Amino acid sequence: MRRTLFTALLLTLLGASACAPVQASRLYVRGTEALDRGDVTRAVDDLEQAAALVPEASEVQNHLGLAYGAAGRDQEALAAFERAVALDCDNQAAQQNLRAAERRASGASSR
Repeated sequence: MRRTLFTALLLTLLGASACAPVQASRLYVRGTEALDRGDVTRAVDDLEQAAALVPEASEVQNHLGLAYGAAGRDQEALAAFERAVALDCDNQAAQQNLRAAERRASGASSR
């Protein structure tokens, strides 16, 4: 339901008549589903494409951060979470993910 709500919101905000938002929405859903089933390579690919099409979508950036993290690409994950929060400071999931990524980064740098 959350993905459906996000898709509807994304299409409303960006104009349903444009092709890029429709394609971005499909890529977001497909990438999120890939992430949910552990197909990290597909998730990163789809979510990177979605982020390129709608770079102002905080939720896409947040999920891209999750995919990067799952792929072990911690610096890219941190950057994606930072972008997600910068785009929407009310995105609670992105804020939590950013804090967790910052903790991991500070732990890794202190070793």
